[in-house]
Amino acid sequence: MPLLTLLAVLGCFFGYPNPLLHVPAAMLLFPAALAWMAFRAATPGRALRWGYLAGILGHTACLYWIAGPVAQYGGLPWWLALPCPFGVSLVMGLYSAAFCWGLNRAARRLSPLFLCIFAGLLWTALEMLGSWLFTGFPWVTLSAAFAPWPVFIQTASLLGAYGLSGLFAALAVAFVLFKSGTPVRIFAIGMAVVLLSYGSYRMAGYSPSGPTKRISLIQGNIDQSEKWEASFQIGTVEKYLQLSRESMAEHKPDLIVWPETAMPFYFQDANIFSNQVAEFTHQTGIPLLLGSPAYEPEDNGSFSFYNRAFLLNPSDTRISWYDKVHLVPFGEYVPLEDWLPVEKLASGVGDYKPGYRLEPLRAADMNLGVLICYEAIFPELAQARVASGADLLVNISNDAWFGRSSAPWQHLAQARMRAVEQGRWMVRGTNTGITAFIDPLGRLEAATGLFEDKVLTWEVKTVHVTTVYHDIQSWLNITVNVLTGLFLVWIIFAPRLRSRVD
Repeated sequence: MPLLTLLAVLGCFFGYPNPLLHVPAAMLLFPAALAWMAFRAATPGRALRWGYLAGILGHTACLYWIAGPVAQYGGLPWWLALPCPFGVSLVMGLYSAAFCWGLNRAARRLSPLFLCIFAGLLWTALEMLGSWLFTGFPWVTLSAAFAPWPVFIQTASLLGAYGLSGLFAALAVAFVLFKSGTPVRIFAIGMAVVLLSYGSYRMAGYSPSGPTKRISLIQGNIDQSEKWEASFQIGTVEKYLQLSRESMAEHKPDLIVWPETAMPFYFQDANIFSNQVAEFTHQTGIPLLLGSPAYEPEDNGSFSFYNRAFLLNPSDTRISWYDKVHLVPFGEYVPLEDWLPVEKLASGVGDYKPGYRLEPLRAADMNLGVLICYEAIFPELAQARVASGADLLVNISNDAWFGRSSAPWQHLAQARMRAVEQGRWMVRGTNTGITAFIDPLGRLEAATGLFEDKVLTWEVKTVHVTTVYHDIQSWLNITVNVLTGLFLVWIIFAPRLRSRVD
């Protein structure tokens, strides 16, 4: 068991995106090691305990970077910040524990072939559960590990990222059970061939259609420790305006995008800074999407604060906006703040409130489905934007919190999955990187490095057709959960069979 735990941890670290050495296929070691533990454990309780340990350590290996922003911006000393990734993983590991427990119970009640199928369904259901339980944190998903290999993620356009994760989990378990009989060997080889064949077919047959639009993304590379200080505000505004003027001179874009909280002040207030930005938009005649905190007065005399994306249209005196609907715990608000000694990471404003408007922002004949920061890791949010009419997805983010850790690469991988699921271009503008243009196949057409001043311009196409996944998402979720539930009822109450996986 210790060796299997080590394999699970190594698979997580090297299989999930990181700047050191990323080998996507290594991520299959994680479900494979969990399955092997489950089959070797003498009891379901023992399988659960070993699965929980492997899940905790594996997720800690992927989420080590949490300690950095918690210490640097959250007000905790390092001796308290360092255990934070482990603390988060105590929750994340519960899903691995449930997976091992389920496979151990199923091993004596299902044939090896049906055991593989059950493993895929259970993994999918658990990733779905992780997207909303405790506000949701589906950061470490099996399918996102393969984002740098676009040919392997095209099935997400049919089954979504969670469904694709289930296929990878079923494949990993099938390889563990490869010697158990011909049906499993056929299943394993057939699954691998189908994934690769469909990916190759979709990529070879992809023909972009729709109106072409040129978009410029401005990566300002503003130091996170300085951006909220008043003395640096004028320099921040001037830097974004200068980079945008360079874009205008070279590319004449149809839209300019500044990242999340690019303006570290209340842009809605009339002041010298906001007037400069508005004047630039009217002079150039180019729409500008930018991030800024915002506020609204309440009846009791207090204020509610929002993480807002403003859209400035030179042809329209009204400013449209989108408020972030899924906030980051401890980053934008502190749950149980009376009990936890942690400061909110987002400086400069009070706790944010979630928005509620989902309709796209319209600019230059584009319907922009805006996702702010880590909203890009939630499939249902991208789904809602497209369902509301978005023909282009725009993710604005400030990943400066993460430094040069694995987090920016992991965040980018999740954004690539949303592009494939919805069959839309994903335009991703960040403060310090990784700023990128992602096509509907999840390919990086252009991307910046970390911590560099950059103007990134590319031509994209607005898309109006929807993917199979978009059309069946609700039914797919119901089907997976019902089938998983039926399997669980069977393995709990059916008579034990002689195990064929010992």
